[in-house]
Amino acid sequence: MVDEGLGFVATINADGTPNLSPKGTLSTWDDEHLAFADIASPNTSANLERNAAVEVNVVDPLIRRGYRFAGTAIVHRRGATFERGLEFYERRDTVRARERIRAIVVITVASARPVRSPAYALGATEDQLRSRYRRLLLVDDPT
Repeated sequence: MVDEGLGFVATINADGTPNLSPKGTLSTWDDEHLAFADIASPNTSANLERNAAVEVNVVDPLIRRGYRFAGTAIVHRRGATFERGLEFYERRDTVRARERIRAIVVITVASARPVRSPAYALGATEDQLRSRYRRLLLVDDPT
C-alpha cells in the first residue's frame, strides 16, 4: 500500500506549528524503514533536521483503509545512503532523479497502526466503498 499511493508526512515547524505535506515518492525502504525523496520538500526536510519526530499517513482513498506510521527520520544529502536512494528512485523510474532529488529521507518506523473508515463498523464492505468513491471521483464536472 505504501508504494502505491500518496503519503502525508507530518512534521513540526520551527515555531511549533504542524506541517503536513503530501509525498508521492513515499516508499518502503526495507522491513523497518520508509523513505521519500526530497524533490520539493524544503520545509519538511528542514523540520526533520531540527526535530526527527515524524508521522506518516497512507490511505487508499477508494477503500478508506491504510496505515499510520510514527518514528524518526534522518535526512541524507550526501554519502552512501543518499547514493543508494538515488539508485532506488532511478529504478522506480523517477524522472531525472539525479537532477531533482535534493535529499533522501529515511524514516525508522517505531509503530504502525491500521487506519479504517468508521463506515466498516456500520457494515460497509470494501467493494461498496470502492464503488461509491470511484463514482464520486469519476463524475464529470458539469461546469
